[in-house]
Formats: sequence, C-alpha cells, structure tokens
Amino acid sequence: MKKLVIFLVAIVLVFIGGMVYSDYSNKQAAQGNPYGKETLNPATVAQLNDPLYDNQIVPDALKERLAKKEDTYVYFYSPLCEHCERTTPILVPVTKELGIDMKKNNVLEFDQSWDDYKITGTPTLIHFKDGKEVDRIEGEYAADDFKKWFEMTAKK
Repeated sequence: MKKLVIFLVAIVLVFIGGMVYSDYSNKQAAQGNPYGKETLNPATVAQLNDPLYDNQIVPDALKERLAKKEDTYVYFYSPLCEHCERTTPILVPVTKELGIDMKKNNVLEFDQSWDDYKITGTPTLIHFKDGKEVDRIEGEYAADDFKKWFEMTAKK
C-alpha cells in the first residue's frame, strides 16, 4: 500500500512539473511577441518566427487605424484553422506581389474580434475604407481569385 501511495505521489509530481515547465516554456517563447501578451496559445507560439504570420495587428491598433479612417486590409485567421493553413501561403504572396499592406489578426489570441467584426468563420479578409467595412471575402480561394478581389475592392 505504501508503494502505491509513493507511486501515485510521484505521478502527480511529474504531471505538475510538466504543467509548470509547459507554462514556463510558453512564457519564454512569448517574450517580445507582436501580440503584447504574456502567454500565447502553443499554436500561435509555433508561428512566431514564420514570415507568413508577420505584420500582426492587435485590436487596439486596428480600432485606432479605423478611427483615423485609414484604408486597411485585415486578414482574420486562427492558427488552429485548417482552411487558414491552406489559405495563408496563397494569400500572403499575393499581397506582397500587389504591394498591399495586409494586417493579420489572430482570432485565437484576440477572440473579441469575432464579435467586433462579425467574423463567422476563418479565414476572413476584410477591406476597410474611411473607417468602415466596404467588402469581405471568406474561405479558401486560389491566388487569381484573391487578385481579382483586391482589384475589385481597390475601386471602392
């Protein structure tokens, strides 16, 4: 019986140690991140050094841009979204080719964006002009479809 108690205590200590280490590792990885948060979801941490996920915009900065009526494209995505995983490597090169400064908003880290911008699913790309939404495109598309959408929205 004594051995069983010792074994169970050891298992609990290993489990607690793993949780503490995981939390510590997450905080270390999150230091100096573009999200301005102390801890991040592990899926976000995995994308921190991926250039496809640079140019992040936090909710306060987005609200400020919109208040200043700046023309802004924002890509709302989640690191856990399989559609986003397929869309991002298509969309980001298109924006670079067209010279578009597309901001990215990680709805996993900033879940208020779902309500603030009426996001019903990811990926969602919204064009704001004069502080107001003028168009959006939701879901997966080919590069040519995104190019056509950008050309169309530039005329609005």
